[in-house]
Amino acid sequence: MVIEIKIGDIVSLRKPHPCGSFEWEIVRLGADIGIKCQKCRHRVLLPRGTFERRVKDFVSRA
Repeated sequence: MVIEIKIGDIVSLRKPHPCGSFEWEIVRLGADIGIKCQKCRHRVLLPRGTFERRVKDFVSRA
């Protein structure tokens, strides 16, 4: 299942970041998805398949 995502979307992932936040902003698209934690601003690159499995819900759309 392909999820339609855009830069600027805010998503909620299934597991929290070590800082305690579940919300991430999409900052890069491609084979890898770049996400930025909304609480501590840490940036992470995830392979698209891993990202799509971990997404729980869209908090807001760009």
